[in-house]
Amino acid sequence: MMSSCSPIPIFIGVDPRERAAANVLIDSLLTHSSAPLAITALITPQLEQQGLYWRSKDPKQSTSFSFTRFLVPQLLNFQGWGLFIDCDMLCCADITDLWALRDENYALMCVKHQHTPTQTTKFLGEPQSAYPRKNWSSLMLFNANLCQALTKDYVNTASGLELHRFQWLADCSDAAIGSLPQHWNHLVGVQEPDPNAKLLHFTLGGPWFIGEECPHSAKWFWAREKAMQLWQQP
Repeated sequence: MMSSCSPIPIFIGVDPRERAAANVLIDSLLTHSSAPLAITALITPQLEQQGLYWRSKDPKQSTSFSFTRFLVPQLLNFQGWGLFIDCDMLCCADITDLWALRDENYALMCVKHQHTPTQTTKFLGEPQSAYPRKNWSSLMLFNANLCQALTKDYVNTASGLELHRFQWLADCSDAAIGSLPQHWNHLVGVQEPDPNAKLLHFTLGGPWFIGEECPHSAKWFWAREKAMQLWQQP
């Protein structure tokens, strides 16, 4: 376990179609956190303008941040730790509890799902790809100084499988990747309901899409109402 008085650097992958999800996620992180957070939205056009991202859209790419997530170590100048989170999540607990789990023995830590999707499409008809370590990269604790391989050039040229299966690690075996508790990346509608889930992941599509029905929709709408609440003058 490690501690730090500096703000926790959190990077959120943002797709323009899921801005509502990103805004509610950010508010839920801030609401529950007992420590200052330094939150950065990974927005593809901004990364392109900065010369950090230039690859063409992959046919199997379902979101604009499918690959930009791997720029986190570069954005940290390969120093210290950083947390990446997909925007289609909702935080229900103090993120500092997750931050405290980082372990210097690992270059990367994540929730090791055993998820083999049966669907061929997910939200908005986007392709659903099946591959080993599916959803492992949706939440990652990067030990940036041990992720030197993730230069902007590599991120822009490596295949999707090389990136998402962590083949850029010197040792990419399961044992060399740190394991985080399942409740920090609960796959809504995929895994059995977990009343202790601390981070809900609407991986199949969330209630911010009109007509999308899924478990925990009420919890997300409640969080949105709290995030957008207007205060009356006394």
